[in-house]
Amino acid sequence: MSLVSLRHLHAFSAVAAAGGIRRSSESLFRASSAVTRSVAALEAGLNVRLFERKGRGMLLTSAGETVRLRADRIEAELHEVREDALRMSGRGGERAGGKVGGKVGSIEALLNERRLQAAALLAEAHYMPGVARALGASQSAISQAITHLEDMLGQPLFLRTAHGMLPTDAGRRWIERFERVLAELRHIPEDIAALAGVVRGVVTIGALPLARSQFLPLAIAAVQAKHPHLVIRSLESPYDELTAGLLSGRIDFILGALRPSSGVAFVAEKLFEDKVALVARADHPLAGQKRVTVHDLERYPWVLSRAGTPLREQFCRFYEDAGVTPPAPVVETGDLALVRGLLLASDMLTALSVHQLYHEIRTRQLVELPFALQGMERDIGITTRRGAHLSPGARALIEELQRLGASWR
Repeated sequence: MSLVSLRHLHAFSAVAAAGGIRRSSESLFRASSAVTRSVAALEAGLNVRLFERKGRGMLLTSAGETVRLRADRIEAELHEVREDALRMSGRGGERAGGKVGGKVGSIEALLNERRLQAAALLAEAHYMPGVARALGASQSAISQAITHLEDMLGQPLFLRTAHGMLPTDAGRRWIERFERVLAELRHIPEDIAALAGVVRGVVTIGALPLARSQFLPLAIAAVQAKHPHLVIRSLESPYDELTAGLLSGRIDFILGALRPSSGVAFVAEKLFEDKVALVARADHPLAGQKRVTVHDLERYPWVLSRAGTPLREQFCRFYEDAGVTPPAPVVETGDLALVRGLLLASDMLTALSVHQLYHEIRTRQLVELPFALQGMERDIGITTRRGAHLSPGARALIEELQRLGASWR
């Protein structure tokens, strides 16, 4: 599905604010007939009436109010980009790409979703041919789109380097806002469908390891049964990459172990507390013991999460609090499939969530050894971007996760 037109949406916002076509045309410096066509095109594209035409003006319908919420957020993001460009212009700007504190134009040049898409994709791909293929456009069209944005903002968005086109510091800030604008545009048809009781669209989750084996599959299955038109995508990346996607709107929320401090940009919600256990294969030499001590563990190799991860740091603290040197693992990995394979094929031990190895423990391939890892409990929950207005699909999935989490407490 193609994105909602930013120009049509801008005209819609002006009409909503002015209460009529004529007054809005004056503020937009466009003919009344052009504004009328923009509003009509937006209504046709969404297949819904956004205004009630009354003698005293044009009043928003419930669908119009829904669209206006997204439109206001989009306008705020784009105005912040322009204000930032104006501030940089006053300071002399950046010395890059031949543009140094150029004149900042009106916001009109930003009201083009294809230009914003081109900038967002180029920041990810770094080369214009790949962006051109993704958008079904020529390289010259992509180059012109970037040039239009740079001319309007008076600053370069990209640096041309041996490693491709890399965003400038300003480019990174602005492209993050462009991506949030594109996310808001994607959600508009989903919001309209939800008014008719249909939850559809795409929900993108940043899925951390703790939630992927049991908790998330149960929630997805329940939501899919209620909302078969909903598509759910799961991204498995390092935490820093997931938070970057969350800030840009490419990811709706992150599910997994909560960090001690999520920062002012994020909101964290605890769903349940996770238990970390000492796990080995079912016929491990320690599996038959009624009690396992720290000294028993010294004879066996370990596979642990990588140094610096929250779980590994907790594990080291557990040993240090007991006055014992933490074991040095023979394998460090965040790959659950590799951990599982190593445990089943050897006498290795690991400290891991029982939820992550739920299926192997349930089928008795792996067992939890009688060794209490006190103080290694972790809060599992949802992290969202502060101020984000989630899509109906994302809200439906979060509600199911909250319901399931309450049953796991």
